[in-house]
Amino acid sequence: MIDALFGSKTRVKLLYLLFNNPERSFYVREITRKIDEQINSVRRELSNMLEIGIAKSENKNNRLYYRANEEHPFYEPLRHIFTSTALLSDETEPDVDERAKRFKTLGDVRAVLLAGKLVPGSISDVDILVVGDVSKVKLKNLVKAMEKENDISISYSTLAYEDFYYRLSVRDKFLDDILGTQHTVLIDTEKILSRET
Repeated sequence: MIDALFGSKTRVKLLYLLFNNPERSFYVREITRKIDEQINSVRRELSNMLEIGIAKSENKNNRLYYRANEEHPFYEPLRHIFTSTALLSDETEPDVDERAKRFKTLGDVRAVLLAGKLVPGSISDVDILVVGDVSKVKLKNLVKAMEKENDISISYSTLAYEDFYYRLSVRDKFLDDILGTQHTVLIDTEKILSRET
């Protein structure tokens, strides 16, 4: 629906990225990696966004960086649209409970987080984090199925619960990179992530 309204999938992904990370600036190649789109279409959309003033650019260390323009008169309404969790999933995407069921078949799963390419607006390099004692073979098969369904490559990681809990308590960079951007908590059996927020 949002793609149809705004006319371009690349533009929509760019808006999600910039409006969910208003304090950050990104250079072109970084953006292409984060939103998984071709560099030419990213450059074209950035040029359009600069022209109408929704984005702004600055030159740092011989690189051009882009960010959302907080002074634009439509900044707040656009930010509301592109940070609304109700709009983050496509209508055809299974709901959180359905997706959680798939991960629960992997073993003793304590937590599952989705980010990266699976959550619009996320800038994490990790798409799935599974916490607990799980079957590596079953997880690999589930990820392969998800890759086929979404037509993307998915990066995933697993952590033992004790390791996860420790990393969370010391504000570990690996976890901060996932939790500090848009993400979806599919499973949180110990309610540890809700206590964090």
